[in-house]
Amino acid sequence: MTDILIRHATALTVDATRRVIEDAAIAITGDRITAIGLDADLAQLAETSKEVIDARGMVALPGLIDCHSHAGHGLVRALGAGNVEAWFGACQTLYAGGTDVAFWAAEARLSLLERLLSGVTTCVALLGGGADIYRTDDPAYGDAHCAATQESGLRTILAVGPGRAPFPQIYRDLSGTETQVSFERQLEVSQDLILRHDAVLDTGAGVCLVMPVYGRADRDAVPEAELQHMTNAVAALREKTGVLLTQDGHRDGTIALAHNLGLLGPFALLSHSVDLTEEDICALEETGAAVAHNPSAIMSILGRCPVPELIERGVCVALGSDAAAPDRGYDMFRHMAQAMHYHRRHFADPSVLPPGKTLEMATIDAARALGLGDEIGSLETGKKADIVLVDMRKPHLTPPDMPLHAITHFANAADVDSVIVNGRVVLRWRVSQTLDPEAVIYEATSQARRAIETAGLTDLRGEHDGLWRFARNQDARRPV
Repeated sequence: MTDILIRHATALTVDATRRVIEDAAIAITGDRITAIGLDADLAQLAETSKEVIDARGMVALPGLIDCHSHAGHGLVRALGAGNVEAWFGACQTLYAGGTDVAFWAAEARLSLLERLLSGVTTCVALLGGGADIYRTDDPAYGDAHCAATQESGLRTILAVGPGRAPFPQIYRDLSGTETQVSFERQLEVSQDLILRHDAVLDTGAGVCLVMPVYGRADRDAVPEAELQHMTNAVAALREKTGVLLTQDGHRDGTIALAHNLGLLGPFALLSHSVDLTEEDICALEETGAAVAHNPSAIMSILGRCPVPELIERGVCVALGSDAAAPDRGYDMFRHMAQAMHYHRRHFADPSVLPPGKTLEMATIDAARALGLGDEIGSLETGKKADIVLVDMRKPHLTPPDMPLHAITHFANAADVDSVIVNGRVVLRWRVSQTLDPEAVIYEATSQARRAIETAGLTDLRGEHDGLWRFARNQDARRPV
């Protein structure tokens, strides 16, 4: 018996032949797609289906995948009002002290709610970030995020690992008591979380490893022997557990260095990757590592990720939001449109990075980058039932005669009508079926204000006069 039958949708399958099926039906049994095709051919299933969803006027997409984001940032996203240095400093203060498990749980639910309403069914989220501050001083923070993920019904691959040398790192609790945390302790916590939560396809909660990016500028601060020791330890744990490895902030020779250190392989997902050298690109080709492109990030303003060139050379490039942060959220529709304009402006060519490839970067290419291409990323029989229904009955999506073009250029998160993950309806008619929006927003607001006040950062909540006036800042900014 079919559990759910979606009828009369326009299906952008992103399958091997990139079928666009008008008046399509999609059958779901358990957590899998059991049939997809013309509604006329599957209409008989309606008689024995537990639930029938009439999707007239809607486009069915594979669940969108965000390959790079940050846990914690959701509650500090606008702090500093555009002052990137101040925002980085706030992240460092809050993530290494001044926040407890309740803060991280509230932030997780808030970010997951935003994703749920945006059609993002799977994401990679670093447990912290900013200046490479990861909450791996204690497993309780990762446990809280994984519990929130399971509550939401979505999928999160939580990236955990050591922070940036030198060690030990100093963490503070709400009372100001300091704890010294070693590199070895952070790896122990990471291994613990991986062993207990690495089931992203079934429970929704998965865990992978993150290691800071090191480059030429770090060689004086971090001796080569110490860097090799840390790299070997992270690589050994990754090989032992078989998980994904991700890194945040590659640029200008750092990929080649990571390759020389023995860190890369087809299991690696490298974010940003701007201003790459030829050696960097060769390292990607040789190792099969994938790139998470974040076109809306400040780092993509300060440098350029050569996405079309990488794709031409066979590198798998996925799309990421790099959210939440001072100027961006989790709406992958906006990031798809941004990606197209970003690279078309560079080449002064409106045909660069066509809509279909852009959608692939947020679906099937992203799934492949995560090593999950056989399970998610497209609407195909036998794959997980991760499906988004987008309501095309909107002025900005009319006429609905070119759905691929409309979805990638004009759609936004507010157009998502329903979301199914693992065969379970988690958003129905734009109403969350798992998270209570009012409760989530109240708790997130309370925790954010408490943390900011406790840390003495209330002065960063104001919107200064400079936000109204154009003033070109010629000083180099630290990339986000």
